[in-house]
Amino acid sequence: MPPLGTERPRHGERGSITPLVVGFAAILLMTIAVVVDASAAFLERQSLATVAEGAALQGADLGAEGDEVYEGGLGDQPLRLTEASARAAVAAYLQDVGAYADHPGLTYRVSVVGTRVEVRLTAPADFPLTFPGLATSARVTGTGSAIADPE
Repeated sequence: MPPLGTERPRHGERGSITPLVVGFAAILLMTIAVVVDASAAFLERQSLATVAEGAALQGADLGAEGDEVYEGGLGDQPLRLTEASARAAVAAYLQDVGAYADHPGLTYRVSVVGTRVEVRLTAPADFPLTFPGLATSARVTGTGSAIADPE
């Protein structure tokens, strides 16, 4: 009987851990890429939501028609809010704040529901880390709304 610690390994216990280490490293790298890309998309969505909120406020403020508000007040009449004037105010706001330069490919949609202006901005978010065969960008949407006549 050989002394302790000098036994030879059995044939079934021989091998290399290199494939295991390489496999775990690949999984770790893919996980990091997914987290970084998801974070980039989240930050883009937050940025779009911030711009959309500002655009909705501008649309609610400047989208209200009627010089009578500035000349003598509304009286008993509700504030008139039109989609065309709200859309023009949102377009001017997006141009003024440089949203098209900050978010290339930006598109917007404005809708007026009663006294509420709703703005929906959509732009591509480029992923900083990608793997061959996977998407390099995604469309991200941010929304905002404002009420023109709170009662």
